[in-house]
Amino acid sequence: MAAPMLNQFNTLVANMFAAGLLDDQFQELQMLQEGSAPDFIDKVVTLFCEDGERIIGEIAKLLIGAQRVKNSCIQFHQCCQEKSRDGCLNSLDSVRNDFYDVCSMFNPHASAGPSLHPKL
Repeated sequence: MAAPMLNQFNTLVANMFAAGLLDDQFQELQMLQEGSAPDFIDKVVTLFCEDGERIIGEIAKLLIGAQRVKNSCIQFHQCCQEKSRDGCLNSLDSVRNDFYDVCSMFNPHASAGPSLHPKL
């Protein structure tokens, strides 16, 4: 990476740390980059963004009528697009809580086996 681009990248990373968008795990990632693979971080960040978008989309598609979970996923996706760290963290907590609420309500019925779905 050329010196001006490296300085620009380092400034961006410093600003992202200051805004709370990055944590110590990103510093560990930077330590893994070697001179032989100068685009390592770029590739990892690209994969993170592409995979994250795909996974969030898949989660929304897999919901089985769990409306609150679906709405929380939509809110999480919107916060990601807005790059709102606090919004992402809050909506991710909502996704997690709503998911566990639905699962815990189904859990007694799921363990009952076939009787959950009476024969017509």
